[in-house]
Amino acid sequence: MSREAQNDWEIDLKVELNLYASLTKYLPKKSSGNSCVVEVEEGTRVKELIAQMSIPQEAPKFIFLNGVHAQGDEVLKDGDRVGAFPPVAGG
Repeated sequence: MSREAQNDWEIDLKVELNLYASLTKYLPKKSSGNSCVVEVEEGTRVKELIAQMSIPQEAPKFIFLNGVHAQGDEVLKDGDRVGAFPPVAGG
């Protein structure tokens, strides 16, 4: 199968991306608040989504997939929610 024909079969999935604190600067300009919906190809992993958004690999301290701590190797599914938090200090 040619690459072009293969692309016709690829499915774009919609994923909600929530970035918090200093990571919000990586959201697209037209985003509202701290979240946006992004389209990714089937088979995209959480860490690949982070890279596609030009977020440095070391920037997120915590990443969640559907409210559960994620390692980054999880494959995204349509309707998933990804949240990323930078390191935070408090007292």
